[in-house]
Amino acid sequence: MEKRVLVVEDERTIADAVAARLRAEGFLVEVAGDGPGAVAAARRTPPDAIVLDVMLPGFDGLEVCRRIQAERAVPILMLTARDDETDLLVGLAVGADDYMVKPFSMRELAARVHALLRRAAKGAAGPVGPPTLRFGDLEINQAERRVLRAGVEARLTPTEFDLLVHLAAHPRTVLPRERLLADVWGWADASGTRTVDSHIKGLRRKLGSDLIRTVHGVGYALEVER
Repeated sequence: MEKRVLVVEDERTIADAVAARLRAEGFLVEVAGDGPGAVAAARRTPPDAIVLDVMLPGFDGLEVCRRIQAERAVPILMLTARDDETDLLVGLAVGADDYMVKPFSMRELAARVHALLRRAAKGAAGPVGPPTLRFGDLEINQAERRVLRAGVEARLTPTEFDLLVHLAAHPRTVLPRERLLADVWGWADASGTRTVDSHIKGLRRKLGSDLIRTVHGVGYALEVER
């Protein structure tokens, strides 16, 4: 069954190029040029993934992301013209799964969309391993995709949850960024290590700075008792 991708971009040349590439990859593509149009399109024909520009008329991509994710979880790849970490962290916080900075390669964009959909399908297949993982005051319910620390639920994005589960499967083991990109994001290259760093910052903000240890120049480890 063909997957639907909603492309939200107000620059017509970019929107047409992205849509053409994704159609060539076998996707059904719909295009919206502003914030209200994007939300309406997602409600009218629910997409399997969204490619979403941050700067949009009507209201911006962050608000589009908030509204769509509040109604239905969908993988979102955000496009931004600025390589600003604050913007990227805000985008991830409101429910984006990944981001790319303009200008970008159409081949890489298509690869990222394929990876998002593979991860979504993997998540829908159900948990691997025990339904609930417990480490001290950290509880990860894989079946319900919920995380609690000291009894308080943390609202994680789908990618943050998958990243945490992967770290929890190898407690106190330092996992290189490149391995995390391959195992969690499904990327074959190491071009997006900042993506890993941004998601780790999101996990620390929501779960506490003491939970994940950085090994500079290598990667990250979940600091819990085995």
